[in-house]
Amino acid sequence: VQLQASGGGLVQAGGSLRLSCQASNYVATAWFRQAPGKEREFVALINWRGSDRVYANSVKGRFTISRDTAKTTVYLQMKNLKPDDTAIYYCATTMIPRRTHDYSPTDFSLWGQGTQVTVSS
Repeated sequence: VQLQASGGGLVQAGGSLRLSCQASNYVATAWFRQAPGKEREFVALINWRGSDRVYANSVKGRFTISRDTAKTTVYLQMKNLKPDDTAIYYCATTMIPRRTHDYSPTDFSLWGQGTQVTVSS
């Protein structure tokens, strides 16, 4: 089983993109990103019900994580993109139940292949 992430691309600063991740039947799904020469960092997380969301401070107010009513796809709507948002974005899932603020990257056992987001200045 592998997650399918899509929706990346090239956009100018201030633009928008929406990433999609085909993920179902997991306790929580998260987006991470990794820029060249940097460590992977957490971006956003949503629980299975869609009732709880957590965001990194760097994306709060600009990114929104959501899931469809069928609970098969998780989205990351990204607005007001900045060059610093340039990275490969990965979705990941976990079956471990925790409070949404208590997850760490090691809790996520299934990862997608990543989708490139490039924001030009």
